[in-house]
Amino acid sequence: MLDVCLLGTGGMMPLPDRFLTSMLFRLNGKMLLIDCGEGTQVTAKMLGWGFKNIDVICFTHLHADHISGLPGLLLTIGNSGREDTLKIIGPKGLKKAYGGLSTIFPELPFNVDIKELNIDDENNISEEINISGFNIQAMFMDHKIPCFSYSIKVKRSGKFLPEKAISLNIPRQFWSILQKGNNVEYNGQILKPDMVLGQERDGIKVCYCTDSRPLDRMHSFINKADLFVCEGMYGEEDKKEGAIAKKHMIFSEAATMAKYGNVEELWLTHFSPALTEPQQFLYNAKNIFENTFVGYDRISKTIYFKN
Repeated sequence: MLDVCLLGTGGMMPLPDRFLTSMLFRLNGKMLLIDCGEGTQVTAKMLGWGFKNIDVICFTHLHADHISGLPGLLLTIGNSGREDTLKIIGPKGLKKAYGGLSTIFPELPFNVDIKELNIDDENNISEEINISGFNIQAMFMDHKIPCFSYSIKVKRSGKFLPEKAISLNIPRQFWSILQKGNNVEYNGQILKPDMVLGQERDGIKVCYCTDSRPLDRMHSFINKADLFVCEGMYGEEDKKEGAIAKKHMIFSEAATMAKYGNVEELWLTHFSPALTEPQQFLYNAKNIFENTFVGYDRISKTIYFKN
């Protein structure tokens, strides 16, 4: 199972009841964070999942409302007792941005490994990266600066087939090790999990997109996601022209991507400070994609494997 929480739902500037955009994932005690706007550590503290086990932070882009909370968060992670390396992933320019921010946190009790993904509008999808069980893939989007959307997958191995293990004379003490996906050395040979497992089963998929115009290529990228979290900067249809100019989306555009992406559920987020009551315009999305919800700070869900 995968726990997900939308820590903040604001765009541009925080409001008294709305932190800036950030999303947290938890899998087997390990955590992944996407974006880190101002106040992220505050809303994360309110959530109560802790800080020490945040293993990776993914950035969509380098605008302040998505990255300005990083110094405080890293210091808080350091105070939590973390010593293991923390990985940070994002677009080109991330190392330079980190270097500037790090002048106010010159020392941390753990190492930081920064990876800039080399994708652009032509080479627009990254290779899949596995960190702590999170399978991370990014797609290049359409914003005023380089910006990514992310797909986070939790894969699920095939069922253990005891009849295969018996036919191969594999001792029972190795069954659980192979079932967990680990190799075993026995009698001079390497026993591999695929020797005793069936076909890979459906896993869990969550996609996250913010600060972009809608793109057709997103339909396949988010295809059959259990949850799609997408920006809806404005709810009103008459704000579409302004959204185009600012390279953002309105509710109905996010819902259209959810519809053609065959996702199961859509959460809207990254609301304009002027959009104080997004619930009033939810119908503009639900008319297109019924299973749409207006996100709010710390909205959470546990997603389970199917079947």
